[in-house]
Amino acid sequence: MSAALDIPCVILAGGQSRRMGGGDKFLKKIAGKTLLDHIIARIEPQVGAILINSNVALGHMPYPVQADVVGGNQGPLAGILTGLDYYNAQGCTATHMLCIPSDAPFIPVDLVARLQAGLSSDSCSISMAYSRGRVHPVISLWPLSLAKDLRAALVEEELRKIIIFAQRYELSNVRWSDDEGDPFYNINKPEDFEAAAARASEMTD
Repeated sequence: MSAALDIPCVILAGGQSRRMGGGDKFLKKIAGKTLLDHIIARIEPQVGAILINSNVALGHMPYPVQADVVGGNQGPLAGILTGLDYYNAQGCTATHMLCIPSDAPFIPVDLVARLQAGLSSDSCSISMAYSRGRVHPVISLWPLSLAKDLRAALVEEELRKIIIFAQRYELSNVRWSDDEGDPFYNINKPEDFEAAAARASEMTD
């Protein structure tokens, strides 16, 4: 198994989907499959393990589901900490964990390899995806060794911004082009589903 495939993944599905009117948007369908199905199909070949971070009770899932390890719906940093804690408790020997959202169905098939190549030699190096002139903090590689620091930032400092925490360490942005559409297109509003469904249909034609 390659080093890239040793990397575990947490899929963040803990949001409250306010702009969608509530509910679990990752269970809504485009092109006949749920958002989560699309994401798993793209990321599963790239990683060694998958954890779904969700704060609501879910039905049958193909992978383990873990609620935030800190209360209060504290956002994606809490989901990242949940993943780090989970894999550390599992005795994971990988140096880094992949974080991805549950609303980006066109995740690149080379995501892990390119993010991994973007890491520096520093053991606490973090790399994030970048496209269309902006960074995507929730699409990133995180050192498992940062779990203690991240917990302190969340609980003691009440920090909520991913970038603010990440900038304390070696941080790099890995750039993708959008020649075939934004690879990190995310679905936030009901109308986004129509655009995503059209794109998914074109990709399968």
